[in-house]
Amino acid sequence: MASSSVSSSWTVKQNKMFERALAVYDKDTPERWINVARAVGGKSAEEVKRHYELLVDDIIRIEKGQMPSYRSSSSSGKRGTSCILRGILKLS
Repeated sequence: MASSSVSSSWTVKQNKMFERALAVYDKDTPERWINVARAVGGKSAEEVKRHYELLVDDIIRIEKGQMPSYRSSSSSGKRGTSCILRGILKLS
């Protein structure tokens, strides 16, 4: 892996673009992560896939009561779980 997806930071704008791209490119879309990365801009396919996996993990933990919930509109730069994203992931 050329860059560390864990250490890469995501802006609020990139997170919104990520959410929108997930709505367009569902799990059955060929080359999903390449398309999502293009839509987000400034991220590789590996980075967007890892970002997705981390969000899924966070949602599962939140729903199990293992970590506090936080909002995607936070300016802290943390990963968030908006209602839109939860619907896309179909975990709500």
